[in-house]
Amino acid sequence: MVYLFLSLLSPLVLLMAAIHAARQPGRRPGRVPALAEAAAFFAFVIAVGAAVLLVVNGPGTSPLIGLFGIGLSVRLDVVSTVMLVLVSFIGWIVLRYSKTYMDGEARQGRFTGWMAATLAAVLLLVMSGNLIQLFVAWTLTSLSLNQLLLFYPERNTARRAARKKALVARLSEATLAGAVILLIAATGTTDIYTILATVEANWLTAFAAILIALATVFASAQFPIHGWLTEVMEAPTPVSALLHAGVINAGGFLLIRFADVMLLAPGVMALLVMLGGFTALFGGLVMLTQPAVKTSLAWSTIAQMAFMIMQCGLALFPLALLHIVAHSLYKAHAFLSSGEAVRNVTAIRQPGPIAVPSARNVLHAFSVAIVIYGLVGAIIGFDGKSIQAIVLGVILIFGVAYLLAQGFADAAPRALMRHTIAYSLVTSVSYFALQVIAQSLTAGTLPPTPTPGPLEWALIILALASFGLVAVAQSTFPLWASHPAAAGLRVHLTNGLYANAIFDKLLDGWSKRSTA
Repeated sequence: MVYLFLSLLSPLVLLMAAIHAARQPGRRPGRVPALAEAAAFFAFVIAVGAAVLLVVNGPGTSPLIGLFGIGLSVRLDVVSTVMLVLVSFIGWIVLRYSKTYMDGEARQGRFTGWMAATLAAVLLLVMSGNLIQLFVAWTLTSLSLNQLLLFYPERNTARRAARKKALVARLSEATLAGAVILLIAATGTTDIYTILATVEANWLTAFAAILIALATVFASAQFPIHGWLTEVMEAPTPVSALLHAGVINAGGFLLIRFADVMLLAPGVMALLVMLGGFTALFGGLVMLTQPAVKTSLAWSTIAQMAFMIMQCGLALFPLALLHIVAHSLYKAHAFLSSGEAVRNVTAIRQPGPIAVPSARNVLHAFSVAIVIYGLVGAIIGFDGKSIQAIVLGVILIFGVAYLLAQGFADAAPRALMRHTIAYSLVTSVSYFALQVIAQSLTAGTLPPTPTPGPLEWALIILALASFGLVAVAQSTFPLWASHPAAAGLRVHLTNGLYANAIFDKLLDGWSKRSTA
């Protein structure tokens, strides 16, 4: 099992790059950016090597370097390996991008060092084999990220956002610390694999599941404490890419890693479905009203993390892991190419839909989308699938129906209709194919999805109705956008229904009382 320690080289070499960068923090950092990029690429190579070792030797946990359950150990399985490859790859790309983006910037060396340190902390987190290491890495990730968010400390908005993030991070650390203590008390060990294999339903594990869920909600910027994520745009763009494509996934990773614990608390899972579903709809609607591209992407992240939490609440842990991978790759590209996106939109002389669909077109589009999904599922996908996974596919197909409505509009060219139908087919086939791959890869590592009970059925019906209603409203928006109520609704959504303003007011009051 000594080969499992190979993964520790990834955070170690990045930490060495961070220490080297601390010696040259100024405008001319010498070879610091190139060395940091090389360290990140080395970490990616090590992660790929860990994946190969996993295929050859199977999952395992390394011996503990430490005493009394406190120290370093590596858990190598499908979950940790996927996250290692994903985080190291994105970290390498972001550091490579930063080398040019930050060229000549004051304190470029300091920036590069904290980027490498943050990446090292995240890698240490996802490979954790024991609870103490996981908690320490969780805390170090927040502390190092805070240094990047304050890269421009002279900006008031940056200080305010970092302050809010720090408060939420302390809350997530406190709840995670409580969960760690309860799990140790319930099982008598800090080893994560042993905990997952032996944990039983009792009041200790029930409260641990509650605290794990709270830590996830705090870390994933869920309603109503989501505002900090939309305000950290004062940091350089590479920081946004690393945050939204890497660090923000820590909450989802926590739920997936402790899936066996979460399944012992069905009430907590139900709350995750409700909060995640509401925040996903809320974030998706607000995103459509944002004029700034980076702010819109931030709201998109809130919605995507919420949808992933809803997946975990439905016990679709393999699909939640797949969601993390897809969202991370997409969001890293979106942030790093945000400048080009602005130029492209500016170059469009007549933005907006090609044709406005009628109510009949929308009904036709939703009918065709569901029929396509049903036919594809009947041919290649429904056998052996849980009802939760099938319903999740219906929710996803609602998004495809929105595009079909554009193609089915009376004034739309036939080429657009053909393209949207083809896109719907590709989406349906891809969903079932990726679902099969995710479930086969994680079999034996993540628990299977249980049969839904009455509570789960009620939540499934509520989710279908809510997402379906919003999808129809979005598709028919051109038909009712001119109504006076729509203008007022847009103002309220642009301001995020003022939840963040209320949080700011409470935070200011708490700060003043503390100072006094």
